[in-house]
Amino acid sequence: MTYFVTSAYNLNYLNSNSKRYCDLKSYWRNLFGLNVYKLPVDAGFTCPNRDGTLGAGGCSYCDGRGSRLRQAGGLPSVTDQLIAGKAYYERYRRAKKYIAYFQTFTNTYAPRDHLEKLWREALAVEDVLGLSIGTRPDCLPADTLGLIRELAEECHLWLEFGLQSMHDETLKRINRGHTFACFQDALERAAGGKIKICVHIIVGLPGETREEMLETARMLASLPIAGIKIHLLLALAGTALGEQYREGLISLPGQEEYVANVCDILEILPPELVIQRLTADGYQDIFLGPEWARNKMAVLNAIDWEMEQRGVYQGSRYTGGEKKI
Repeated sequence: MTYFVTSAYNLNYLNSNSKRYCDLKSYWRNLFGLNVYKLPVDAGFTCPNRDGTLGAGGCSYCDGRGSRLRQAGGLPSVTDQLIAGKAYYERYRRAKKYIAYFQTFTNTYAPRDHLEKLWREALAVEDVLGLSIGTRPDCLPADTLGLIRELAEECHLWLEFGLQSMHDETLKRINRGHTFACFQDALERAAGGKIKICVHIIVGLPGETREEMLETARMLASLPIAGIKIHLLLALAGTALGEQYREGLISLPGQEEYVANVCDILEILPPELVIQRLTADGYQDIFLGPEWARNKMAVLNAIDWEMEQRGVYQGSRYTGGEKKI
């Protein structure tokens, strides 16, 4: 399947915000004319890589606890979660509109009727413009995708696929539970309509070389996706990866290396691709490393500084052309 996209280097658009890349906040401000924020929702889902369908341990980096709301006890309704989130953002961020972000675990892992009830409940909350649905590429049956297509005709909708790497050996090492071919199949079925697709990748995965990481970025640059999240690999207590880190079996990148890798990726990606995330957060009570990652703003500022020092923008090394799957 082939999709034509412009190969023009859209410098004017990038200069319309304060970043050298197409950040999500500026994208929404340009699109809607006001500040829009994501409101995270924990709708009580689990994951096939945890409940025994695919496996019981989950991905090696995942602590499996879910949101803080889940840790505190019974989950509030979707409506109550969104109303509480709105109150915070209206007070501290002067937000006007919102995207309901179904974030915790695999948010398509339920029958269609149940999913529709939850998603339409979110859309009924005042000032919610749309949905962002986080899932796995192996959890997108035809009836669920059909529902997502219907909703994408009614609202601003993002479908977020956790991929992490295009390399099957890496996916096997982190116990991801699916292959790159599985991702390609899900993307091919979801692409081509009004659904905006965002893909998650992780920088610093065990055993993966810098060239393999950049190969994943180049591959994503050639696909019909609208956004990307770049995560830093974190070691968390209670995870298989955390134990490997404690035992000295794996190492994590330093800040300078991580920043350089992220900037390399940004140069490769299309200039219009929305950058939804550039680092990662972890619960501080189980955080093991890398220590420098505790200061998220310092990492983001270092990325800005590195791009400026290089004199580059997102897409500086993007070759353009047709996007294929």
